[in-house]
Amino acid sequence: MKTIELSINQKVHRIEVDPEMPLLWAIRDIVGLKGTKFGCGQGLCGACTVQLDGQAIRSCQTPVGSITAKQKITTIEGTSTRLEKIVQAAWIEHQVPQCGYCQSGQIMSATALLKSNPKPSESDIENYMSGNICRCGTYSRIKSAIQTAAKNAAQNTSKSTKS
Repeated sequence: MKTIELSINQKVHRIEVDPEMPLLWAIRDIVGLKGTKFGCGQGLCGACTVQLDGQAIRSCQTPVGSITAKQKITTIEGTSTRLEKIVQAAWIEHQVPQCGYCQSGQIMSATALLKSNPKPSESDIENYMSGNICRCGTYSRIKSAIQTAAKNAAQNTSKSTKS
């Protein structure tokens, strides 16, 4: 066991764990944030996606010991930026979720995509999101929501620069 300091959703958590413990279990079982889901446990489905310094990562495959105290982890519960709110609004507008199980991972990946590529093409979206599986098959709605979010974020940015 080792004391590890994690910055999750702008709050520092000091936890006593095996450094090899997957970040997913630290987030869910020790910190108590249940929005990040367990899916396959092999990093293939994307249900466990969180952001580490703005980049989408699979928390089921990331050992807590590999994360430094300076790195910032964001889970679905910590989404509060303007872009994240725009993505969530687009998800609602396009009625993306059916069962909803994969949605926290989908949203975390979508916002990471738009942070790195504010104007993604259809193929950019398909390639970036290909690691997130939706058992209900709402892929066309996910793509439409991301396109809407990109458009709305761009409009929102141009309005704020004109002010």
